[in-house]
Amino acid sequence: MPAPRTVYDAVLQAARDVTKLGCALDAEMLGTALLGSVYSVASDDRAAAVRDFVGRFLTATTAPDAPATTTIREVFAALVPDADGATEVGHAAEAPAWAAQLGRVRPTGCWAYGDVFGDQTSYLVTFAYEDDSEGGPEHAVVALVDHNIGITKDLFVAASAAPRLAQVRELCEADELTWFRTEDPGRLRDEVGRHLRVTDELSELPSDGSLATDRALAAARLALLPAVTTPPLTEPAGPAGHDLVRDFLSSPEAARFDLPAGSGDPADLASLDFCVSLVLDHAASLPGGDPLRWSPAVAGLFLLDWVHRRAVLDLDDAAMMPRVVRAWSAYATVRRNLPAAAVQETEDALGELIPEFARLYTTGERRSPATAAVAQLISEGVDPGDTAAIDAWLEANRDE
Repeated sequence: MPAPRTVYDAVLQAARDVTKLGCALDAEMLGTALLGSVYSVASDDRAAAVRDFVGRFLTATTAPDAPATTTIREVFAALVPDADGATEVGHAAEAPAWAAQLGRVRPTGCWAYGDVFGDQTSYLVTFAYEDDSEGGPEHAVVALVDHNIGITKDLFVAASAAPRLAQVRELCEADELTWFRTEDPGRLRDEVGRHLRVTDELSELPSDGSLATDRALAAARLALLPAVTTPPLTEPAGPAGHDLVRDFLSSPEAARFDLPAGSGDPADLASLDFCVSLVLDHAASLPGGDPLRWSPAVAGLFLLDWVHRRAVLDLDDAAMMPRVVRAWSAYATVRRNLPAAAVQETEDALGELIPEFARLYTTGERRSPATAAVAQLISEGVDPGDTAAIDAWLEANRDE
């Protein structure tokens, strides 16, 4: 077989047996896998890259010379209906009978499930073809949203919906650290779509999962859900800002970990205020910005990465930080009424994270260049807020 002359020839070669497939779902799975290659190598707006590719492919194959070409054109048009020329692709007589079922599905159920900490939420939607004998079995789209990094981290299509749904129900019922509920279709579409748009702009995709290969088919299915009609889920209003800090410092959890009171040593109070402000600043840097959304994962992001890159701690601060984090962890889990198992899991995680935090503080290996420079100034007695002192230090060290 001669080597493909163009990328479109390569696609046609890969799809040469598409007419031999048994149903529309099989063909859509093939088509989404082919488009996944375009999605994965795009440099910026990956969704736009796929849409542009499909438009150019349909233009380049306007005179199909084989049933396989005709059929894969129909598959791509069904997967990316907003591509240029997609609406002009009709059902050809030489295509398999199942081609008439491409994209002709209806949603049959929507659910959401996740961890009690709020780190991740998965969404599951089942779909059925108008004619399942030609279209294929009821299937499911599953999307994993990661709230710590604000992206749709994975997206895949399960060819058998019922076993997937049953497995999820069983796992959630057996694990008190997870929850499961029926979800509003519009809210599901909005949540996955918002986070997927961020994913589409990533310079590097998550390495695990089926995000690239299944993205086109999953997105086409989710686009069939209604637009959001219900307001987003909200938690009851509670203390925020200075009120939240006051509530925390007066809480039993703060007392349990011996955090200094208002009349304590000024140096300890200064370190306490600084460490608490860092916990809140870190929360504000995460999607959603909820300081009470605390978990082993959030604690790890804070203690092992963020605080070393963003803050310069002196010895007093470094000694205070473990007490503040343990107290904040206990306070946040009580405020959110998390189950005892979640509280214990967080405490166990801190038992491993805090020694590593201390090691990283000692080595300084996670410091950013900026925090390393400020730390050096402080170690040499230069006030980072004194511009004249910094200029004098730079002049004195110009030749080093």
